[in-house]
Parts: sequence; structure tokens; C-alpha cells
Amino acid sequence: MSSVVLPGASGLETYSLKAPRQFPAGKPPFNRVAYAAAHVVADPRADNDPWLQPAIDWDRTIAFRKHLWSLGFGVAEAMDTAQRGMGLDWNDALELVRRSLDAAKDVPGAVVASGAGTDHLAPGPDVNINAVIAAYEEQCEAIEKLGGRIILMASRALAACAKSPDDYAKVYGRILSQVKQPVILHWLGEMFDPALLGYWGSKDHMAAMDVCLDVIVANAAKVDGIKISLLDKDKEIMMRRRLPQNGSEGVRMYTGDDFNYAELIAGDQQGYSHALLGIFDAIAPAASAALAALTRGDTATFHDLLAPTVPLSRHIFKAPTRFYKTGVVFMAYLNGHQDHFTMVGGQQSTRSARHLAELFKLADAAGLLRDPDMAASRMRLVMAVHGVA
Repeated sequence: MSSVVLPGASGLETYSLKAPRQFPAGKPPFNRVAYAAAHVVADPRADNDPWLQPAIDWDRTIAFRKHLWSLGFGVAEAMDTAQRGMGLDWNDALELVRRSLDAAKDVPGAVVASGAGTDHLAPGPDVNINAVIAAYEEQCEAIEKLGGRIILMASRALAACAKSPDDYAKVYGRILSQVKQPVILHWLGEMFDPALLGYWGSKDHMAAMDVCLDVIVANAAKVDGIKISLLDKDKEIMMRRRLPQNGSEGVRMYTGDDFNYAELIAGDQQGYSHALLGIFDAIAPAASAALAALTRGDTATFHDLLAPTVPLSRHIFKAPTRFYKTGVVFMAYLNGHQDHFTMVGGQQSTRSARHLAELFKLADAAGLLRDPDMAASRMRLVMAVHGVA
């Protein structure tokens, strides 16, 4: 097999790759709802200022969504994995939603849910609750006009201007009363976005959870589920057990825990989590095969397939967690889903050569480098740019 010179704690080392693992593609329906939050592919040849104006390779971006659909995933579109608020603005996000919904029409069974937020409204001293409501309404209306389903994203502007939990209840109550079909709420923790510290009116996650649950209970008919991304399995399980039941299952919990997703999806005697995960972008073949095994009742194979991916995911999402998108895009580059390691906003620079080297080894250990020779060749190019030869 191929080998690559990599930087390590003790200097340079020669790393030899293993054979890739074969993952049979799962065929839906799965017994868990599974969304992969998908990244965008930059256009590195565009004549633009990357920090100021994103340039997107729309063909490759949509091709990757088709890859995810082929493995049985729904696509969570224009979310933080697509660098929403970190390189992707609202205008490009809406164009991304439009193109994904158009592409989904040609793919039987393709599912898309799209992020609606307030990111075109910059937080500031003059921004109040009414402005936040208007911003949410604008994005929700635009997505619904395209025929899209909504994931109601957390709002930096709301976090900045809210004075109490009542302000959150007012904003969410207003928006949920108007949506055409039930939405997925998104509670993104401050480890993913520091501007969201104190969301739901408290820096204490347990107090915040009470407020969030009150909002859900008051609007249960308009809430399909909630994705929480706190990287704390105990808090997720606690909240999952408190979600209202209205029908065969009730309000769903969608895990956004990229550290503990395997055990949360598997669940326990009192329930389980569905999935809306950024890491599914990077480990899609393994996750698809694992969900298929879980659906047929083979939990041993489910854990056997996912367990090796967890160390990789924990590395990709290590602090500062908001830079995880770099690792997700790097995996797409290594596996040939794009021909370059360039990101909108120049975000490929947020992780070090040592970080990328460890990611490479963990991906190989999980059997996720589908063409080791290609991955090794591409890794050598990246390392050469970092002065490693």
C-alpha cells in the first residue's frame, strides 16, 4: 500500500496506509430518520476575494448531495456545515437551497430540509426582537416559496438582543405559528458558535433546556423535532425523555452530537435519537451501512461499523469546534469528491498540518479512504504546501 511522510509529535514519520473497508450501501427506509448536513465545494479558479465574496462550484456541490441521497440520507441544506455564517451568506444559501430542491426532483425519494435563520441581520444595538422576527419571516417565506421544508436555525441576533426567556418564547411562537409544515428546531451550542452563548436566555444548559421545552410544548403541532448540538450525551438523553408525545412517536430528537452519535442513535430502553449530523458528510458510506444494519436488527454490525469512525469524528470536531468544517471538506478532497482542498472564506487554513495528519491516519484506521493511492497522493500535495516532504 501507499505511504506518506507526515508530521508527528516526535518529528516526521512515514505512515503506510491500510486497505479500505467495504461498506454496502444502505437502502432506505431506515428505522431512524437520518440527515447529513452537507458542505459546499468552493471554486478555487474564480477571480474573487475569498474572505469577502464566496465562489461556489455549484456542479460539484450538487453532485455531493446526489452522493448522499444515493446512500439513503436526507440532506440538511445550508446549515453550519455548509459554512453558514462562516463564509456562506444568506443570498448564496438561498441559491444553494434552490439548486438542491431542483436536483432532488430528479432523485426518487430524495429529502431536503433547509436552514432558515437571521444571518442577513447583523447583531447590533439597534436590533430588537421585532427585527429578529422579521428576519426569520423573510427566510422562512423564501424557503417555503421554493417548496422547501425548514430547519429553524439558532439566531445570533436573537442571542444578542433577547432580554429574557420570554423573548425567545415570543420569537419562536410567532414564527412557528406561521410555518406551513412542522419544522426541525436547531439548538447549536456555543462550542459550535461562541455568539450563541446563553441561547434560550441562560448560560446554564439545564435552565435553557427548560425554556426550549416550554417552546416545544406550546407549539408541538408545528415541531417535527429538535436537533441539539451540545456534545453532551447525558443532556441530550435527558431532553429526549422530556419531549412531548403526540402520536406514534411525538416530537423527535435529532442528535447533533458528533462525539457520541453511535450510542445515541442506537438508544436505550426508553428511546433513541434520530440523526442530523455534520459528520455524516465525512463518513457517509459507513453511516449508511450501519443504519441499514440497525434497521434489520443487527446492532452488533451497527456498532462495528460506526465505532471506528468515532475517534475520527472527535478529532474533526475538537476545540475550537467551529472549525470542524475544515476536516469535513478535507475528507471530501481525500476521497475524490472534489479536486482541491480550498474552502469558501479561506477556511482551509483553520487547522494545522499536524491536525490534518492525524485526521488522515484516523480516516485510514476507520477504512474510510476509498482509494488509498489517490488519498496518499493528495495528502503528499497538502503536506508539501506545509513544508513537509
